[in-house]
Amino acid sequence: MSNVDALNRDFARYDQVTKNHTYRLAEHASDEFDDDYVIAALDFGRFLNGNATDKAIFVEEFGAAIQDIGFTVLTGHGVDTQLYDDMHELVIELFESLFLDEKMRFRAQRQGSVNQGYFPIEETSDIHPDQVEGWVWCRRAFQMEQERSTKFRVEDFWPKEKFERECRRLALSHETLFKPIAQAMLQSLGCDPHLYDDKLTNTNFGLRLNYYPVLNPEQERSGAGRLLGHEDVDLFTLLPAPREAGLQVWNHSSRKWIRLHAPEGSMIINTGDYMQRISNDRLPSTTHRVGNAAGGLHSSTPRVSFPMAVYVWENEILDVLPGLGKPKYKPVKAINFHTRSTAKFYGDDYAVES
Repeated sequence: MSNVDALNRDFARYDQVTKNHTYRLAEHASDEFDDDYVIAALDFGRFLNGNATDKAIFVEEFGAAIQDIGFTVLTGHGVDTQLYDDMHELVIELFESLFLDEKMRFRAQRQGSVNQGYFPIEETSDIHPDQVEGWVWCRRAFQMEQERSTKFRVEDFWPKEKFERECRRLALSHETLFKPIAQAMLQSLGCDPHLYDDKLTNTNFGLRLNYYPVLNPEQERSGAGRLLGHEDVDLFTLLPAPREAGLQVWNHSSRKWIRLHAPEGSMIINTGDYMQRISNDRLPSTTHRVGNAAGGLHSSTPRVSFPMAVYVWENEILDVLPGLGKPKYKPVKAINFHTRSTAKFYGDDYAVES
């Protein structure tokens, strides 16, 4: 049941990797913020286009940042930032131009591992009344080259064809970064950087469009968060820097929250549960949430974000990478791992056991 005072420990039974810290899911007046910690901003172009020395230096800095807090900010990623401007406007159009009954035709349901479709405001999960509307599409919802058991129809997934077309531009642009980002992470661990190249070839992903409407005084007083504190379930997430502030990251060392507002055009990267598991806890799945923006902008300006979660296909096995010590976790099929973890959001019957 939705509860604005819920703690993450209330749902610890669903965790598939070690998470020992305790935090309130929604922002609260008692929360402390770490204003001194700076999340590293790194030029990814050094890895994409640099020589061996450039790449080695980037990997060292990137690995240090990810191992420390699970988050970093990348510039020089090579994605045309005009695409991000276009997506910002597209998200607003999607959520503001459609009536609720049009959106509800695509109410989220499980597709493989991913809960794909529309999430009404206050119904992002069963455990907290978030002040956000969301819409998720996994690879199956896009006109991409891949094997399909049934004929693909845009209208089965999208209210208008233009939304698929424009979102596909973003998905394809980000997909070119899946392998390089994974390679840099694996190399930072001392592993073969190409261990996941095959798994990340035409792999599954989840593109999520988030629309945070302006909060009225009653919503502010309710104590509900804009997006509950959580850890991503994926390998890693690519988040183009939102224009509006509000993203908060948990610092395990200080046990305080960090307000993260990345430079325009940059890309925020964070590791998820898949990655924590295969890295034997070396790369943490870091807690984050969306709270109210400083200066009260949440009362006058809607917030938009469009993160892209990188998964592997359901039948892939998540196993601790070689060379990282005695495995803390047993091999597990991705669909079992994913759905057991996310059952905390969608109910116990969401978990797949096979």
